[in-house]
Amino acid sequence: MISLLTPSLYVESIFKLDLNELKNKNIKGLIIDIDNTLVSWDIRHASEDTKAWLLNLQRHGFQVCLVSNNTEDRVVTFNEELKLNAIHRASKPRRGAFKKAMKIMNTTRENTAVIGDQLFTDILGGNRMKLFTILVIPLPGKEFWWTTFVRKVEKHVLKKVLQSL
Repeated sequence: MISLLTPSLYVESIFKLDLNELKNKNIKGLIIDIDNTLVSWDIRHASEDTKAWLLNLQRHGFQVCLVSNNTEDRVVTFNEELKLNAIHRASKPRRGAFKKAMKIMNTTRENTAVIGDQLFTDILGGNRMKLFTILVIPLPGKEFWWTTFVRKVEKHVLKKVLQSL
């Protein structure tokens, strides 16, 4: 079970991700979580730095699809300026949204990565699909009540996971 929760890569934030390393791994598509990965849960729009980072991904040739368990309103509002491919109410870690994102981006399991802040949704879902998974440290700020609860369990699991990296 620990292997399903172990990310391929663990980085401090999206800004610490080495895009050349992803290119060297033949990654062409990025499935990216929104809440606590790109912005705090209660922030409606991306910061200028985050917008620039997302646009830079496209300049580097990556396909991008935002995949969130949050509502349509949340995802549409966040994505207003960005105009990226996006999926709401994804039900991660279920496989459906990951498959849909790869179809939208025209990518395969071998060349798609998942970037997210949660072991039990982003990493578990990506690993179940045999994708390259990237765990980032959650952004500080207010979180959905359920996420706050799950983080307590995740904290203990993460210690074991990090020992296996």
